[in-house]
Amino acid sequence: MMKFAVVVLMSFVLAVPAFGKTSKNTYPVPCSELWGAVKDTLSNAENYNVEESNDTLMAATYKVKHAAHVTVSGAVLQRANHVSLVSKGAECEMQVKSNYSGFEHNDSSDFRKRVEESFAKLKGSKPAEPAKPADPSK
Repeated sequence: MMKFAVVVLMSFVLAVPAFGKTSKNTYPVPCSELWGAVKDTLSNAENYNVEESNDTLMAATYKVKHAAHVTVSGAVLQRANHVSLVSKGAECEMQVKSNYSGFEHNDSSDFRKRVEESFAKLKGSKPAEPAKPADPSK
């Protein structure tokens, strides 16, 4: 009976990552603009450890740094998350594959919120475009 319980538990532990979801959010901006916010978000060493980043593909693999896990499964099953940007014409779809969403946090939702905050910050910090010269015909 004990061997059976161990086999069932191990099967569960190995199968759980397959339940990770991909969340998709579409933004009305080009992916090149949104990628800057993604990179800015991932550069926060307090929240993320970037394992791989590809500027050409606009994709990254990262791990979330959590201060504490309330559940044992949260600590044991933490896996790498993936983000990629997919151009949809004039819009950009951000796809976040997250293997953990639990009682204490939701990695995908937290990442999306941080990217949106970073995008707003970067958009606000851009210098204003120079004024256009007056039309000489008037």
